[in-house]
Amino acid sequence: MSIEIETLGSAAGARLHGADLSRPLTDNVFGEVRQALLDHLVIFFPDQHLTPEQHKAFGRRFGTLNVHPHVKALDGHPEVLNIVKEPEMRLNFGGGWHSDMTFLEKPVLGSILYARVLPRAGGDTMWANMYAAYDALSGGMKRLLDGLVAIHTADGIYGSGGVYSTNKGMETMAHEQAADRAEHPVVRTHPETGRKLLFVNPAFTVKFKGMSREESRPLLEFLTRHATEARFVYRHRWSVDEVGFWDNRCTQHYALNDYPTERRVMHRVTVDGDRPY
Repeated sequence: MSIEIETLGSAAGARLHGADLSRPLTDNVFGEVRQALLDHLVIFFPDQHLTPEQHKAFGRRFGTLNVHPHVKALDGHPEVLNIVKEPEMRLNFGGGWHSDMTFLEKPVLGSILYARVLPRAGGDTMWANMYAAYDALSGGMKRLLDGLVAIHTADGIYGSGGVYSTNKGMETMAHEQAADRAEHPVVRTHPETGRKLLFVNPAFTVKFKGMSREESRPLLEFLTRHATEARFVYRHRWSVDEVGFWDNRCTQHYALNDYPTERRVMHRVTVDGDRPY
């Protein structure tokens, strides 16, 4: 048995046909899925019907599963995030450019999102290709960035004064102080492809090591604007019961908040990663 791959975007994105994620994948099909993830950065599986246990079992083929330190999980399943935006909520989860959990010393490999309830219109997600963003930089900028280290922290998003702390409708959030902090190279090498990529994001990257935030701000703002230019971005319209899996090591993503008065429910399983180099 083999899968069929349908390319969706020039920057990233592919739809995989012929894989039933509710059943264990053969080694051959699993190898095809893994290669598709490396080639296309974010892959989608239409018409899936998963229990939380089946969702987790698929994720475990790629590694151990993450338990988010700041977000409440689905009841009885600490590895599954229940990402809900009710009609009355002002903010959505992931509503800004970011790479998941780069505030960890070992940021996650990737996330597997399962669409359960979708608005009638809106609720798309965008992904930015961080390989392409790096490749498009000038030689001088690449030399400037080589060897730079960035500081990543969760405090601005999950801390007591963070983005989610004042949004009473964000019932999935845990509003404790988030002291998580990590140092990562600005230019990361992907551990499987060996390719270089930009590894900063506006949600969690706050400054360069050895510099103040004020000194760091102009270059960080340039890099985050550059990395999310339209030429590097794929935008996906979800379907109910679709599963999306993105490589968090070489992408940023943005869940659009353009469906007021509508409900959206997604389940997310996240695979642990390794230390960037």
